[in-house]
Amino acid sequence: MLSSDNTATALLTEAFAVATQPLSAADAAMARHSVRTYLDIPVSDDELQSLLELTGRAPSAFNLQPWRFVVVRDQAVKDALKDAAHGQKQVGAAPVVIAIYADMDDTMANLGEVVHPDLTPEKRASTIAMLEKTFGGMTPEARANWGNGQTNIALGYLLLIAKSEGFDTSPMLGFEADRVKAILGIPASATIAALVALGRGADDGFRSHRHAVQRTTRFR
Repeated sequence: MLSSDNTATALLTEAFAVATQPLSAADAAMARHSVRTYLDIPVSDDELQSLLELTGRAPSAFNLQPWRFVVVRDQAVKDALKDAAHGQKQVGAAPVVIAIYADMDDTMANLGEVVHPDLTPEKRASTIAMLEKTFGGMTPEARANWGNGQTNIALGYLLLIAKSEGFDTSPMLGFEADRVKAILGIPASATIAALVALGRGADDGFRSHRHAVQRTTRFR
């Protein structure tokens, strides 16, 4: 028999599943803003799988896809991350925290995975050689920065897709990167683009406040 707490959680989860309709990309972009307080409703494996599959559709130069994810639901790990993130409450309280990072060392070691499978063997070999020359000629710092820039595209996809699927998020850059890497087993050479708290918001937070197009754009 379920406890009263478990019964309430199950009922809330079912209610959200029924009430939530996917938003269009435009509607999600207008509605998304950071939320730092979350309901105690789990995010299922299937929901996370779908979110990350869609996030992986983000564009990537040379199709390198250097982004990697660590999905954290264990409370003890979230508490450790919260401490490494200067005590930000959403890290410990959200049902899920996702660390999104760029690992160019792993990418370079597995270039065969990103070359299109429909290429001829000769074209595949020449493409891999070109990538090895292009990125192998960079300093490790430059290569890491390039990968981080690509990974930020995937971060934007994650935040927008999460909102479109009925989830709220809070992306964070305020954390001690070396401590986060140690907690999550992320390679030292990787760059962490963000920690993202994810779940179903318990409040609306602050309304979005953004510049008008006229403030940010020039037409020539």
